[in-house]
Amino acid sequence: MQQTGEARTVLTDRFQRTIDYTRISVTSDCNLRCFYCKRESPGIPTPDDQQMKTGEIKTLIELLAEMGIRKIRFTGGEPLLRPDIVDLVQIAKSTTGIETVSLTTNGTLLEKHFEALVSAGLDGINLSIDTLNKQRFFAITRRDKFIAVHKMLKSLLNSSLLTIKLNVLLLRGINSDEIKEFVALTMSYPVTIRFMELQPFDDRQIWRTGRFMSAEKIRAELFAAYPALSEVSGSATEFFSYRLPGSSGSLAIIPAYTRNFCSKCKRLRITSDGKVLSCLYHTQSLDLLPDLRNRSAKHQLEAIIRKAVSLKPENGKHGNNAKGMSMSEIGG
Repeated sequence: MQQTGEARTVLTDRFQRTIDYTRISVTSDCNLRCFYCKRESPGIPTPDDQQMKTGEIKTLIELLAEMGIRKIRFTGGEPLLRPDIVDLVQIAKSTTGIETVSLTTNGTLLEKHFEALVSAGLDGINLSIDTLNKQRFFAITRRDKFIAVHKMLKSLLNSSLLTIKLNVLLLRGINSDEIKEFVALTMSYPVTIRFMELQPFDDRQIWRTGRFMSAEKIRAELFAAYPALSEVSGSATEFFSYRLPGSSGSLAIIPAYTRNFCSKCKRLRITSDGKVLSCLYHTQSLDLLPDLRNRSAKHQLEAIIRKAVSLKPENGKHGNNAKGMSMSEIGG
């Protein structure tokens, strides 16, 4: 493994939480237009010269590892739109201290990159897929990509090479009738189905239209249909985690809006244009890009990251403050 340099004090916030996980958005661009996330019109893309370059991301990953980060997740936008995504996975995986490298994707481009990503050392994939119905897929994403995504879903479910999770954003009256279809997958495959609340960052504010489905409502529907569910342990964001008797996989509910899990948060986010956020729901970010471009000493970058961590709130009850942003801008 690649050596990174001197040991540094691990990242700890003012509430004594050790920060060991960073989500790095590598692009704000996406090739889908999910109605709850992106406008149909493409808008003004982030200029290439304002996106972090390969070497800049490498510098950050090495520094983060020295500061105690152990898990890296690449997100977007759609991270597979980034030409160097395989290189980035390989860089992260070969960095001393980084134990887990994963990626969140919509799956549209995954077939092209899958073998290379596995060879680069990718540990896990979160596939964002809100429906198993072709017509409904088009209605949600406004793109005719169902066949490619469904093909990759089947391949992932039958693969033993990676940890696989499905991110399913539930919307009342849109896809809430598919809960049982997704649950059925856990009976045959070692997959985690993560039912998610709508996050309050959609630029059309769909969460105000009656489509929002709370974690408690999702939980109630699951137990009404499956009273034999038993609790199991999950990640910090998987606040409710369950398993059915005889199943190969598990279920989780992510209370992205009601946010029961915030007090356990141990993560940082870095946007594709080099902003570091200590909290998804906090509007204040600090800019790393100028120092990355100027090739500043690592201690200057470290100081910015530590300042961001010092601003991390105990509970992220600031979601409404970011209501004009989309998840593709923040890094989903």
